[in-house]
Amino acid sequence: MLKATATAAATVIADKAYDAHKRVIEPLQKAGKAVVIPCLSTRRSQRSHDRHLYKARHLIENFFARLKQYRAIATRYDKTARNFLGAIHLAAAVVWLN
Repeated sequence: MLKATATAAATVIADKAYDAHKRVIEPLQKAGKAVVIPCLSTRRSQRSHDRHLYKARHLIENFFARLKQYRAIATRYDKTARNFLGAIHLAAAVVWLN
């Protein structure tokens, strides 16, 4: 069972894999959270969602995918959190500039 109070966010944005109405969506809506999860195409009744927010989620997901292309980030070579964060900042700047 998903605990809807596990997140302090007012809106939960997820992909189609989380389209489980009784297990995911109902508890979140009962907790007063807005849900931006598109329905699977095989569902008979399609639920509406904010397409602009979902598009922003996709862009952020693509950014993290590009960030993980750097070997030191994907495998976490740095032993300290400070050095790892520095590597993330450097790789993010390179991704942003491209």
